[in-house]
Amino acid sequence: MRKPNLVIIHHTAQNSCDQTLKTFTLTRTKVSAHYVICEDGTVHHMVNDYLRAQHAGLGKWGNITDVNSSSIGIEIDNDGSEKFKEEQMISLELLLAQLKRAYNIPQANFIGHADIAPTRKNDPNVNFDWKRIAEKGFGNWYGDTTNVQVPADFKPMLALKMIGYDIKDSTAAVTTFKRKFLQNEGLKPLTTNDKKVLYAAWLEAMK
Repeated sequence: MRKPNLVIIHHTAQNSCDQTLKTFTLTRTKVSAHYVICEDGTVHHMVNDYLRAQHAGLGKWGNITDVNSSSIGIEIDNDGSEKFKEEQMISLELLLAQLKRAYNIPQANFIGHADIAPTRKNDPNVNFDWKRIAEKGFGNWYGDTTNVQVPADFKPMLALKMIGYDIKDSTAAVTTFKRKFLQNEGLKPLTTNDKKVLYAAWLEAMK
């Protein structure tokens, strides 16, 4: 029994909700999640919120190195490349509001699987609308960057670390950040605009 303080959002990377439900109920798979959201918005509550589920695997967020011990895992039925259905997003927002209220989870603690495991995972995929849910109070985002002036001594990797990312693999950390905050896949280094977004996101995270 533990009180959850993080919510980790995943995509299932499987072909159907039925397939995912079966995977999570087979002992041999040794994986589980607290909630599964199907394409039509149906929510399946699989594991008691106060109990540990095996959804995060090896990962780190800030100083937390055993993410399963303090998190709730939400799996959204999606093969890893699809856009997320509106029905799914509506159900997700209702579920996140319920969890935030029930366990007093801070806004910054609604994150993705890739955030905690940037070298291994990319979920939820690049199509997930983080801005939308952040505006409803789930996860940090950033404001208008038009007039943002990035200080000359700004250190991008330090900013990523302070947001929560594990920066041991700097390329993976940057790629994960760009996928989430810029909806941009690829291994290219941070551009001037990327640094503006990172600086603005860092400022929001430090509030």
